[in-house]
Amino acid sequence: MRFDSPDSLVGVFFLISLLSVLPAILIMFTSFTRIVIVLSFMRQAIGGAQIPPNPVIMGLAFFLTLFVMSPTINAVTKDAVDPYLDHQIKIQQALQQAAPPVKSFMLRQTRQKDLALFVKVAHEDNLVNTEVKSPADLPLQVIVPAFAISELKTAFEIGFLIYLPFLVIDMVVSSILMSMGMMMLPPVLISLPFKLLFFVLVDGWNLLAGSIIRSFH
Repeated sequence: MRFDSPDSLVGVFFLISLLSVLPAILIMFTSFTRIVIVLSFMRQAIGGAQIPPNPVIMGLAFFLTLFVMSPTINAVTKDAVDPYLDHQIKIQQALQQAAPPVKSFMLRQTRQKDLALFVKVAHEDNLVNTEVKSPADLPLQVIVPAFAISELKTAFEIGFLIYLPFLVIDMVVSSILMSMGMMMLPPVLISLPFKLLFFVLVDGWNLLAGSIIRSFH
């Protein structure tokens, strides 16, 4: 890329700015939030503290995010990134053409109640056009927070379902220890091997990864 034209300089500036906000984009515009929270719930439910360690959780969440977001990434690359790199469109047009696939993904995962909340507030603050005819016409400053709280709700719902079988194991172990008079022995110390065995027998990682991916369809 040449740097002797205004468009090239704008492109470089945009690239540097994009890299600086990449963590926020990854968290707020993609499936990363739901995935990393669900994986964290799984770790807490098992009771392994730092097992799997944080780098493993983050790495798995990142690559699952790439898998889930691959249709959206391909659409953005085809409609916006490639034409811009080929100098067929300018940076403003690239941003406009990248928005629809991202909005489409977020709107499919956003609850109507959450979207209506931010649309209502945006109308009260005159942040959106009153002539908006469909959710796809809404600006990102309305869609993104609605998408974020919807993802948090969905992640907590999945986390609750994950906790239930492990909670049952903890209760059974605790009841057995109390009936045996072993009240000074921490139930978690005894239940952890049984929870790990249960997780392995049901092929937990395969089941969890498949469930997370299907939750976005």
